[in-house]
Amino acid sequence: MSNKIIELKGLTKNFDDQQVLKGIDLNIYENEFLTLLGPSGCGKTTILRIIAGFEEPSKGELLFNGIDISKLPPYKREINTVFQKYALFPHLNVYDNIAFGLKLKKTPKQTIGKKVKAALKMVGMTDYEYRDVDSLSGGQQQRVAIARAIVNEPEVLLLDEPLAALDLKMRKDMQMELKEMHKSLGITFVYVTHDQEEALTLSDTIVVMSEGKIQQIGTPIDIYNEPINSFVADFIGESNILNGTMIHDKLVRFCGTEFECVDEGFGENTPVDVVIRPEDLYIFPVSEMAQLTGVVQTSIFKGVHYEMTVLCGGYEFLVQDYHHFEVGAEVGLLVKPFDIHIMKKERVCNTFEGKLQDATHVEFLGCTFECVSVEGLESGTDVKVEVDFDKVILQDNEEDGTLTGEVKFILYKGDHYHLTVWSDWDENVFVDTNDVWDDGDRVGITIPPDAIRVIKITD
Repeated sequence: MSNKIIELKGLTKNFDDQQVLKGIDLNIYENEFLTLLGPSGCGKTTILRIIAGFEEPSKGELLFNGIDISKLPPYKREINTVFQKYALFPHLNVYDNIAFGLKLKKTPKQTIGKKVKAALKMVGMTDYEYRDVDSLSGGQQQRVAIARAIVNEPEVLLLDEPLAALDLKMRKDMQMELKEMHKSLGITFVYVTHDQEEALTLSDTIVVMSEGKIQQIGTPIDIYNEPINSFVADFIGESNILNGTMIHDKLVRFCGTEFECVDEGFGENTPVDVVIRPEDLYIFPVSEMAQLTGVVQTSIFKGVHYEMTVLCGGYEFLVQDYHHFEVGAEVGLLVKPFDIHIMKKERVCNTFEGKLQDATHVEFLGCTFECVSVEGLESGTDVKVEVDFDKVILQDNEEDGTLTGEVKFILYKGDHYHLTVWSDWDENVFVDTNDVWDDGDRVGITIPPDAIRVIKITD
C-alpha cells in the first residue's frame, strides 16, 4: 500500500446545533482514486470542504503528510478543487483561466506558457487556449476547470460532483477521461458523487456514507459483492434484500425455504439480512431445479437484459436476465450458494432510553406513552424501551400521532417496506409496513400500549 497522504482522525462538524459529521476516521493514500459516495446531506461534501480548507472541523485532526493542516488556509495547501459549477472566470479566455493561479504566484511568463500548454494537452483542449469560455460546451468547460486545477501541480485533486451538470453521454465520456487523467497525472483524486455507477466505474476505493457516518470502505468489487449492511446493499446497485434466519454455518432460511450459502460465523438461528443481486438469480420454466416458483408480474426490456419482477409465495424478486418471460408466466428461480450474501442485522427492534412515570405510563422520544402495567419498578426509574418494527403505526395526519416525524429512508424487503423515520425528538424510529410512503413524507407516529416493552436496566 502507498503512503498515507491524508488522515482524518475523529473528525466532527457542527452547523449550529446540527452535527453533520460524526467522528470520521479515514485514510487516503498517495495516487489513490477515492470516492465519497452517499445521498444528499450525508456529509460527503463537508469532508471535501474541510480537506480543501473551506471549512474547519469542530473536533478531530486533519493530517497532510503527517502534519495537522486543519488551521491552514486553502491557498497554502497542496490541494486544488474542481467544483460542480466549474467557477470559471467569464471575462477571461481559456488560457488566462488556466494561468490565473500561476500568475498569482508570480510564476515566470515562459514557465506559465509551458505549464498551460501541458495542462491543455492533458485534458484534450490543445487548440482552445484563446477561446472564450462562454463559447464552450459543458464538457469543455469542465475540462478547462480540471486543467486550471492540475496546472498548479497539486498533490491532491478534490472533485465535487464535477460531472453532475453534463448530459448522460458526455458524463460517460468524461468518466473515462478522468480515469485516464488520474493514471497519467499520478496524483491523489478525492471525488464526491451520489451516482453509484460513477463511483463503481472510477474508483480504487469507495467510502459509502449515510447521516454523517462512514458505513463501509472498500474496493468497488468488495462494496458491490459484500455490502456490510442493508443501506449499502440498497444504495449500491439494485438488490433483493430479505429477512432471513441463519440456521447454522452455510445454511440460511428465507422465503420459507432453506438455502445453502458460503457464510459462516453468524451463530445458530440468528436473524440476518439476505442480499441477492438481480443478475444472480437464474430464471427458467418451472422444473425440479427450481428452489422457488412464482409468477412474472412485470417485464421490461432494458437494452442488454430484461428486468422482471417475480412473485414467489408473497415475496417479490427483481430478476435481470437475457431471457424473456411474459407477464403471467409461471417460472422457477435458482440462486447459487456463493451468490447469497448474508449481513448481520443492525437491529431487530426499536430500542429507546426511557423513564417510568407510573405503572402504566413511560416516557421516551420526548412523549409519555401508555403501556401495559409494569410490576416491580418504582416511578422515576430509568428503563429501556423496546418496540417491534411492525407495531409502530404511521398516520397521514400528523395531529393523529403521539409524536411526528419525517420518512428518511425506504427499504423494500420483498414482502414489506422497512422505513427509517426521523422523529421530531431527533431520534430514528424504524417501521415495518405494507403501506406505501415516499421519502420526505411527514407522518404521525403512534405506538399501542401492548407494543411497548419496558425493561429494567441492569449493569
